[in-house]
Amino acid sequence: MVRILYDHRLIISHNNYSLICFCQALISCPCGYYGDPIKPCTCSNMVVTKYQKRISGPLLDRIDIHVEVPRVEYEKLSQSRLRESSATVRERVEAARQRQRRRFGVGADGVRPDGVTCNADMRPAEVRKFCALDETGRSLMQTAMSQLQLSARAYHRVLKLARTIADLAGSESIGPSHLAEALQYRPRLNMI
Repeated sequence: MVRILYDHRLIISHNNYSLICFCQALISCPCGYYGDPIKPCTCSNMVVTKYQKRISGPLLDRIDIHVEVPRVEYEKLSQSRLRESSATVRERVEAARQRQRRRFGVGADGVRPDGVTCNADMRPAEVRKFCALDETGRSLMQTAMSQLQLSARAYHRVLKLARTIADLAGSESIGPSHLAEALQYRPRLNMI
């Protein structure tokens, strides 16, 4: 599993590889209501802690984006407010991918000898080169490292995600807002 997460490849046969995207859904406790604003959780703190520790830290560390999805009220679901269209989002994503292909010198064939074609593929050397932070960003990252107890792996994942967020925003450099957004996607440990 670790090899698959690092290489983004699952060996089906000797000559066939497939890119995988690992998605995980997890409820916060056995009854499913921990943190719910309407229905109270019936689990004890000890049961919730034990339940949440079933997923190992090293596996959680390899997941780039953690998003808590709260209950959505009827009023929000039934609003007729216009949202950003899928076509608009697609254009922004395509522009960000094009920016990444230019950054890494990806040819028309879509490959590069070292395999780095997008931000997710960056190794530490590329992260240092393409994910430079200004003084405010370095200070924010230093604080996050100590308060969130980020590992070296998490540090690099946050920077790569911040680079992608900056690309989606059309920014050439990673700003404090991009870094702050990337940090908010890290798992919240000790939720109890």
